[in-house]
Amino acid sequence: MKNILRELRAEQGWSQQALGERLDVSRQTINALETGKYDPSIRLAFKIARLFDKSVEEIFSDEGE
Repeated sequence: MKNILRELRAEQGWSQQALGERLDVSRQTINALETGKYDPSIRLAFKIARLFDKSVEEIFSDEGE
């Protein structure tokens, strides 16, 4: 699954650790999300979307799109 999480995080000037703390997940989870090695749960995807004031679809997309 592709995502723009890294770009959104960079716009805020947050480290992976800082974003992880805001989302209550580890830095390793943020790294795995950003590199496409981990797809978030629905709950985490919505939490990320709310944090950045975007829709889930604006942040995450299928590889085939």
